[in-house]
Amino acid sequence: MQRAIQRVGVVGASGYSGAELLRLLAAHPEMEVAAATSREFAGRRIADVYPNLAVYGDMVYSELEGTGLGDLDVAFLALPHGESMALGARMAEGGARVVDFSADFRLRDPDAYPEWFGAPHAAPEWLGKWVYGLPEIHRDEIRGAALVANPGCYPTAALLALAPLVAGRLIDPATIVISAASGVSGAGRSPGAALHFAHVEGNLRAYGVPTHKHTPEIEQELSRLAAGAAAPEGAGAGAQGVTVTFVPHLVPMARGLLATCIADLSGGAPADLAALARAFWDGEPFVRVVDGLPETKYATASNLCLLGYAVDRRARRAIAVAAIDNLGKGAAGQALQNANLMLGLPETTGLGGAGVYP
Repeated sequence: MQRAIQRVGVVGASGYSGAELLRLLAAHPEMEVAAATSREFAGRRIADVYPNLAVYGDMVYSELEGTGLGDLDVAFLALPHGESMALGARMAEGGARVVDFSADFRLRDPDAYPEWFGAPHAAPEWLGKWVYGLPEIHRDEIRGAALVANPGCYPTAALLALAPLVAGRLIDPATIVISAASGVSGAGRSPGAALHFAHVEGNLRAYGVPTHKHTPEIEQELSRLAAGAAAPEGAGAGAQGVTVTFVPHLVPMARGLLATCIADLSGGAPADLAALARAFWDGEPFVRVVDGLPETKYATASNLCLLGYAVDRRARRAIAVAAIDNLGKGAAGQALQNANLMLGLPETTGLGGAGVYP
């Protein structure tokens, strides 16, 4: 018996992450895009705004109002931080299936939002009711869930790199330092002086130090791993004692993300961290532990996370490096992976393509 095609919608489909999701959905054999909204380009053809999406023919971007998101099998909210709170809460109340790209429902502690985002959460009663959408760690919760909070790009890379070390108690979680670098598309499509070509080209800068919004998300999930079980309802960042130093950087490339994570070893140096990580991630379709250290180029336009490990025996520290595409596994690819699980589809559907090189 042939499975029914799933009707999906993308809110904020003209941003970089939303457009990347449209690209992936165009090749998905069991989903069709029934709605794609954009405030800026409402009424214009998708193919005119993004010529690479000519496959959408005469389909136009629509206004959000009147789109009928509740009638879809799943809706993706590819909106900036803060703009999904009210909409996500309304859709949740209506029983819709939703994958939210923003940080609006990732944190369990409502007090974290004024501290890290500068304002109270608009719907704190819904915090903790959205599943944190990192399939490699929360697959059983995501499968069949109605509400999934898609992780940030930096947390995705850092968590996948560190999970084997934290869960295996191989490192001291109080000593974790994460130095990560992302391509300019991670800053979004809205222009700004710091994102102009003349400024970005040939330039490398750290930003958001030490208050980047992804920090509490990383601490929350590492705390749960360190505790060996899910944190209790309402537990916030660092609730199980994990505090990290996180330093993000902007690099002059369009897409790609590299996270280098360093922490003190908790005991004697293991013979082969890479072998331990391979065993930990055995069977995962999108996580690969490589020989040596990974590079962003090999993950481009894919849903892969490439991992590499080393031990600094002189300093007694572990080094874990992750490479992803910030728009792929760091955003749209992971959102589609989550939606597949939510809808009971094979997890890899529409995501089997290899990375683009060079």
